[in-house]
Amino acid sequence: MNAGASRWGRLGIPLLLFASTLVTTALAGAQMAARRPDELLSWEGILRGLTYAGPLLGILLAHEAAHYWAARRHRVPVSLPYFIPAPPDPFLIGTFGAFIRIQGRVTDRNALLDIGVAGPIAGLVVALPVLFVGLSLSEVKPILEGVPGLQEGDSLLYLIAKWTVVGDIPPGHDVMLHPAAFAGWLGLFVTCLNLIPVGSLDGGHIAYALLGDRARLASQFVPLGLAALGLVGWGGWLVWAALSLFLGVAPTPLERFGPLDQRRLYLGALAGVLLIATFVPLPLQVTGVPVSATGCAAAAP
Repeated sequence: MNAGASRWGRLGIPLLLFASTLVTTALAGAQMAARRPDELLSWEGILRGLTYAGPLLGILLAHEAAHYWAARRHRVPVSLPYFIPAPPDPFLIGTFGAFIRIQGRVTDRNALLDIGVAGPIAGLVVALPVLFVGLSLSEVKPILEGVPGLQEGDSLLYLIAKWTVVGDIPPGHDVMLHPAAFAGWLGLFVTCLNLIPVGSLDGGHIAYALLGDRARLASQFVPLGLAALGLVGWGGWLVWAALSLFLGVAPTPLERFGPLDQRRLYLGALAGVLLIATFVPLPLQVTGVPVSATGCAAAAP
């Protein structure tokens, strides 16, 4: 492979994927904000779409950049972030997320935990201000019965944010989310998904750094728990239960490289707290609330 092709693979493909994802998320955001079909592809509609796309990509970029920084700090070869565009379908959010590829072995427990925990913490640091600003731009409106739609679920952290910004919501009313607020909600939900302690997810790396081979046994129960949640609530958990069976295995045993230091133990505990605080048993549900195209509550025109 010549130098030009190699450089394109390292830089060009990630940049092209990022630009494509910016387009698809902007279109998804425009669908949320459009009140009439003719507004969707107007300049005004696209600009409104960017109020969703910009914050969401900022959250995802912070998450992946933190992984990248932590890996480079520990001299672990790693790729630039790859963003995954998704069709701006009415029930999609314009992206399937982003990832980086670790291109070498992580042979130190402290390094493995640092790389795993950096992304969720950084993403949440960006997601929370986005959520608070978005909620401040949102409106509390009456729920319209008989109009089908999708309603975002409540995690502990999301409930605290809503109560802090909006206060008590009168009976029969709900917060009709601004696109930026929905981006913030997604940031919390992405944090939750990444912290699931299984396989090659961030939570799997954190659990393995903390527990070693015992994490392998613990992760076997994760698909069962997710499947149970999917059967009694949100069907999407069934998809995640299936995915968790194919998310790879834990790295080579790390016990011979020594224990975690005290600071990393605190970071591991923080990751557990964040998983609990951002977990949403029922992320999306069909209700009588009029919603925008991608599932955030929105006022009817």
